[in-house]
Amino acid sequence: MSVQERKERERAGRERLIVATARELAEQQGWDAVTTRRLAERIEYSQPVLYSHFRGKREIIGAVALEGATEMAAALRTATSAADGPRIRVTALARAYLDFAEHNPAVYDAMFQLDGGLAFAHEDTPEPLKDAFAALLESLGEVAGDGVHPALFTEVFWAGLHGLATLTRARRLPPEDTERRVELLVDRLAMV
Repeated sequence: MSVQERKERERAGRERLIVATARELAEQQGWDAVTTRRLAERIEYSQPVLYSHFRGKREIIGAVALEGATEMAAALRTATSAADGPRIRVTALARAYLDFAEHNPAVYDAMFQLDGGLAFAHEDTPEPLKDAFAALLESLGEVAGDGVHPALFTEVFWAGLHGLATLTRARRLPPEDTERRVELLVDRLAMV
């Protein structure tokens, strides 16, 4: 292994450590607790080393969002892969989405609530975000209905899921009715 390869591997390792530490801190104490000073202390590197990887908290949030998008896409595909038939597949997708949001609140916030400097629905959209949308589209596109563009239907269904996730987490909706909400969303919007 060349010196350059070793340095690149070490750099990638430090970057993963920064992202993992930011994510852990955000999940434990919220994003307000994630500061470059705190991260530098936790990873035991100086702030200049941290800034050599990320220009600031915004870029760290973006890195967490991209990692989360990859994880969410995998979770959605895993949940829908064994589902037999459109209704079961869409229901599994909805449950997996809401479970991801519930069990990864800081990551979900990085993906959809905070400014991570990422472009959505644009030609510059990073691949992990495109793939997360594709994971939704794979199951929802087939139930869009005649004359409805599959991507547009997916956006509307996703908006419904996001609303349920956000309002339930904010305790605006009682969590015990989540399953009934999923059934309504599937039955009335996806009509499967």
